[in-house]
Amino acid sequence: MENLTNDWRKLSLNDKEGGKLVVKKDRVSHEFAIVARFLTKKVLNTDAIIRTFSPLWRSRNGFKVRNAGDHILIFEFDNAEEVGKILASEPWSFDRHLVVLQKLANAIPIQDMALNTVSLWVQVHNMPISFLSKGVAEDLCDVVGIVDRSTSDADVDRGSFFRVRVRVDISIPLCRGRVLSIEDEEEHWVTFKYKRLPNICY
Repeated sequence: MENLTNDWRKLSLNDKEGGKLVVKKDRVSHEFAIVARFLTKKVLNTDAIIRTFSPLWRSRNGFKVRNAGDHILIFEFDNAEEVGKILASEPWSFDRHLVVLQKLANAIPIQDMALNTVSLWVQVHNMPISFLSKGVAEDLCDVVGIVDRSTSDADVDRGSFFRVRVRVDISIPLCRGRVLSIEDEEEHWVTFKYKRLPNICY
């Protein structure tokens, strides 16, 4: 999307248009909000979406929904804790289609938000036993996206494989695996499997 801010700077503004309105930060209206992009071509049924996510998100005081157009909804909450919990539990889907979530940045217009990344659990299979470690699994997943290296060993060690939390750009094809080359020895094909992956463009 073209950056509207750059566009208006090229315009010739009259006195009224060029007179800046300075707004104080305490006037923010969506302090705890999530922007959600629904990757479907179907018309969004807001009532059905609310019925689906209300029992899943279990928000103490519920949430408000605003339609921003172009298959984008804004979910407004009354506290930061619930927003963080929902984002930490990605990926989310509706009607088997992926929903891309991002915390609302108050200083950025909706149309300037990329909304093309989502956090996924990536299972790393077929690693050589001698190199079966969290660090090696995370290094392998660097090609998938931005790796979250803060996860604990208990969260990622699954015995025969590791799982890694990765922020993935869903506008490009998912990575199926990677070659692991052991110094002065043979190469191995390591396979990536994606947990809870809904309908998505591969």
